[in-house]
Amino acid sequence: MYIYYTKRSRKIGTMRPVIPKRGEKDFEPAPGGGSGLQVHVLDRARAAMFDALKADRAISSKSASYGIWFPQISRVHVTVARGIHFSVMGHSAARPTSIDNGSTKLQKRLELLPEEALYLIERGALFCWKDIQADLTGLDDVEGAPMSVQQAFAEIIGKEDLTLEKYQVFAYLRRLGYVVTRTDPPSPSYPVPPPRLRSEAPPSFCRRLLSIFSLFTTSVLRFWRGSFNWWKPLRISRLIHHNKSYGKVLKSLRVIPAGHSVAPHSSCATPVTPSSPYKIFYNMYKPSTNFRKTTPPQPDFQIVIINARTAFVPSLYELTELFNVLPETPPPLPRKRGAPPVVQSSPAAVASPVHTSTFKYIFSWLLPLSTPQPISSQPRPHPFAALKAGKKNIVIAAVDSGNISFFRFSQGAFEEWPTL
Repeated sequence: MYIYYTKRSRKIGTMRPVIPKRGEKDFEPAPGGGSGLQVHVLDRARAAMFDALKADRAISSKSASYGIWFPQISRVHVTVARGIHFSVMGHSAARPTSIDNGSTKLQKRLELLPEEALYLIERGALFCWKDIQADLTGLDDVEGAPMSVQQAFAEIIGKEDLTLEKYQVFAYLRRLGYVVTRTDPPSPSYPVPPPRLRSEAPPSFCRRLLSIFSLFTTSVLRFWRGSFNWWKPLRISRLIHHNKSYGKVLKSLRVIPAGHSVAPHSSCATPVTPSSPYKIFYNMYKPSTNFRKTTPPQPDFQIVIINARTAFVPSLYELTELFNVLPETPPPLPRKRGAPPVVQSSPAAVASPVHTSTFKYIFSWLLPLSTPQPISSQPRPHPFAALKAGKKNIVIAAVDSGNISFFRFSQGAFEEWPTL
């Protein structure tokens, strides 16, 4: 059921429609069509929706931006930028411009990608004209009326790998407040996130030898301090080949290789073809992310956009190809259930001196690396929460005739948790 109201302007005297408000239905659909009153109420609600859609949009000239669409480079040059949209949209690019003496020079200007320009045109925040000249020097003398929304869709859709499904996902996320950028830069001037930090290099031979000696001296100190546990299996993995810890023993019992480091193999499956639709297209940032379009950070999510009518469910090979280019995310931190109570020590315990033998003191002074490190007070992550979050995540947006559904695929590591 929709309720429709109209307001009359006192100055102009025209009817300004109001967006219909959604409400609960007063009756269920009947097989025979319902009574005359029900049909009348339904027709009036349906007519209210059509009236709201065909109404003319009004926008203030003080908040509108102006731009020129260049089909040769598939960009919109913004001549007048107004509003808050350009804080997260648009990029600076150097283009040849004409000067007074007839020559040209490179000058930086604000440009919009096809999806960004179409989004601003559709919401009425940008008046865009089409450049009919063959060069890029005519930026001032553009005649005619700005492009309509229909003309903008016809001109822009299909440029720079932009499909209707990709634009629908872009517009939907932008309306929700997310910042959306391209994963692959369409031009060298397009800003991209910094490269991800690589994993640390393997330690050198001297560092390994020093760590083995430090482990040996730490074990000797623990024995002298009386903290040696005779019931715990010996951890001598760095001295000989075999390991006697619980994790390594359980891992040695596995006959079938597990983990994502093992490449998938199947005699009937085929590898990923170059025409696979499962390729990352957008980077998405949360509204709370401190985003700067000149130096964008690492994205919160990466999105793959497919057409649900033509694409199939992703295969194991396609998911593997997607996860290979994604970084590993740390496991989620455990929930804080309150700070532990602070135990105050007695004055006698504070005043009592620490009895340390001279041999232990000299030994720890000569070999500072052998001193045992304090155990971290941070609790371990919960296994089920970490498995649910996954080490790598990808979001797939399936568009079915304008209906967008988001699916998150994560790569878990079940083989790592039994060793904890």
